[in-house]
Amino acid sequence: MERILAIDDDVALCELLTEYLSSEGFHVESAHDGEEGLETACGGEYDLIVLDVMLPKINGFEVLRHLRSRSNTPVIVLTARGETVDRIVGLEIGADDYLAKPFNPRELVARIRAILRRIRQEREEGQPQPIPEILRVGDVEMHIATRLVLLSGEPVNLTAMEFSLLEILLRKAGRFVSREELIRSVLGRSPYPYDRSIDVHISRLRKKLGHKVDGTERIKTIRNTGYLYVLTNRAPAGFCGMQG
Repeated sequence: MERILAIDDDVALCELLTEYLSSEGFHVESAHDGEEGLETACGGEYDLIVLDVMLPKINGFEVLRHLRSRSNTPVIVLTARGETVDRIVGLEIGADDYLAKPFNPRELVARIRAILRRIRQEREEGQPQPIPEILRVGDVEMHIATRLVLLSGEPVNLTAMEFSLLEILLRKAGRFVSREELIRSVLGRSPYPYDRSIDVHISRLRKKLGHKVDGTERIKTIRNTGYLYVLTNRAPAGFCGMQG
């Protein structure tokens, strides 16, 4: 049974989520302020966290910052309807997805299942297989099985979402990848109007990887349609086996 932690000061909402998610086969625990939520999240092993932005003691953004410094547990941020800035900030800090209040519990369940399904698939793909396990594109080296990313030999700390995005872009380096394909593959759901989730995750990935040695950008935006990981003549994309 997958464990969900709900961090929200609305006790009635937590009780509703506990009842609804439990009926969907999840084990649910709750915390009602930022300090309690952070302590609970760090003290237990949860498959996913539902985190409200407006929390007493420590707000949701600070909770998320602390979590991301020590854990890659997927997080869905709850924001007030119309607060676009909160959604963008949450994604920039490291949230996997967001949902505006008030929301339909069925939609939350759909988002949770999509994220957990993606993680399960990544774990299955990470099992030993008769295919190469290291992907190199220029100075970026990705170890698929161990989920390690090296930039010029130095490790880069990526969230699960950022790792999935980078893997898709590297596998298709030099080729255009649509936003719709990235949303479906990485977020595990269909795109919806004005959805900026992928764009914010790409922005975070760019900041962590930086520019290439020659100063050119690594991930090029194809206006309003998608992205492309830029190749150079010296660094073609390719796979190679694990070195022992």
